[in-house]
Amino acid sequence: MQVQSTYRYAKISAFKAREVTREIQGLPATDALSVLRFTPKKAALLISKTLKSAIANAENNNNLRVDSLVVQEAVVGEGPTLKRFVPKARGSAGPIRKRTSHIKITLTDEIEIKRREPKNTKKNAGKSAKPRKSAKPVAKAASATPADEAAPVAETKE
Repeated sequence: MQVQSTYRYAKISAFKAREVTREIQGLPATDALSVLRFTPKKAALLISKTLKSAIANAENNNNLRVDSLVVQEAVVGEGPTLKRFVPKARGSAGPIRKRTSHIKITLTDEIEIKRREPKNTKKNAGKSAKPRKSAKPVAKAASATPADEAAPVAETKE
């Protein structure tokens, strides 16, 4: 069953909010909340409010368990833009666009929960399809160490 929640006329640009919603699509609802909690953006706060509302709708209206909910869709559309002007030099004016957006989150319990691996882990780092070939061959360093190069000081007896 699908449950959705909408936050309309959010005071944030849709471009900025879409960056955050891409991160939570396909995640379990509880994991998505923890991702949003540690995302340092204004959009994360607004999206987490919408996600909490969708979870509450699922629990109270449709008697669904929170453990089985998955973020099926997180969409940010553009809302109306408030147009203002700021005075500029020599009597001219510059436009200011105060953008708004509509945030819509759809949860479902029909998709099985898949855990995603982090993209940049130490296990995956450095593994590529083809090994790189350097343009110039690397000269091998001499095996002598700095300690070997220093001549021992001979002791003299008097």
